Amino acid sequence: MNTLFSYLFSAIPLGITLLYGCVGEILTEKVGHLNLGIPGIMCVGGAGGALAIKLLRDSGLPPFLIVVIAILVSFLCGALMGAIYSLLTVTLKANQNVTGLAMTTFGVGVMKFIMAKISTITAAPGYLYALDYFRFPFAHTTNALKYFGVMLYLGILIAIAATFVLNKTRVGLHLRAIGENPAAADAVGINVTAYKYLATCIGSGIAAMGGLFYIMDYGGSPESYKTIESLGWLAVALVIFAIWKPLVSILGSVLFGLLYLAGSYVPGLFGINISLAQSELLKLLPYVVTILVLIITSVSKKRENQPPAALGLPYFREER
Repeated sequence: MNTLFSYLFSAIPLGITLLYGCVGEILTEKVGHLNLGIPGIMCVGGAGGALAIKLLRDSGLPPFLIVVIAILVSFLCGALMGAIYSLLTVTLKANQNVTGLAMTTFGVGVMKFIMAKISTITAAPGYLYALDYFRFPFAHTTNALKYFGVMLYLGILIAIAATFVLNKTRVGLHLRAIGENPAAADAVGINVTAYKYLATCIGSGIAAMGGLFYIMDYGGSPESYKTIESLGWLAVALVIFAIWKPLVSILGSVLFGLLYLAGSYVPGLFGINISLAQSELLKLLPYVVTILVLIITSVSKKRENQPPAALGLPYFREER
C-alpha cells in the first residue's frame, strides 16, 4: 500500500510539470500556431527562475516574496521566448515547425549555460536553498507528499482559469475564432496579430513555469534540469491526448505521470522483475497512448475533438 501511495504521489507532481507545458501550448495552438519550442521554453523558464533565486539568496526578502519573484521571472523568460517565436512566425511568416525546433535548440543551450554557471558539483547550488519555500506546506515530510508544493496548486488553477477564459469569455471566443478561420475573424474587426502575440506570449510564459516547478519542486537536485527537455516533448504530446482542452489536460497529466513512472513502481507493486532496459522502454507508454487517442479522434471526426482548422498555417492578411 505504501508503494501504491508513493507511486500516485510521485506521478501527480510529475504530471503537473507536463500540465504547465500542455496548457501553454494549448493557448498557442488555439490561435493556429504549433509551437514545437515548448521544451526549450520550459528549459529557459527553469533556468531563469533558478538564477533569480540564486541572486536573491542574500537579499533578506521574505520567503514568500522570493517564490513569487522567481515564478514571475520564469514567466517573463518564457514570454520573451514566445515574443521571439511570434516575431518570426506571425510577423515574418517563418515556418512554424522549423522555428519551434530552433527555439528548442536555443532554449536548451541557454539553460545549460546558465545552470552550469550557478551549479557546482562539490557543493549544493545556491538556488536550492529555496527548496523548502517551494515545497510548502509539506517541505519537511519524508514521503512523496513533499512534492505537493505551491506551484502544484498554481498549475491546476491555471488550467481551470484557461478553460474558463477559452469557453466563457469574449477573449476566448476571439482566440478560438482566429484558430479556426483568421481571415473571417479579421473581417469582423478582430486584431489577429495582437491576439496571436498575446496567446503565444502568455502560453509560453505558462509553459516556462513548468521548468521552474520541475527544478524547484519535483526534481530538487543539481541534476534535475538535465531532463526538462524530454518532459517538454511529453507535454506537447499531452496536448493531443487532452484534445486541446485544458480541463482534460489535468486528468491527462496525472495519467501521463503514472505511465511515465510505471517502470519504476509497477514491478514492485506486482512482484515482477524487469531489466533496466525494459524499465526505460515503459517510458514510451505515454506516447503510445497519445497515438491511440490521435487515431480514435481522427476516425470519429467530431469537430470538437479536432485541432484548430488553421493550426500551422501562416496568415497573410492581403489574401483574405
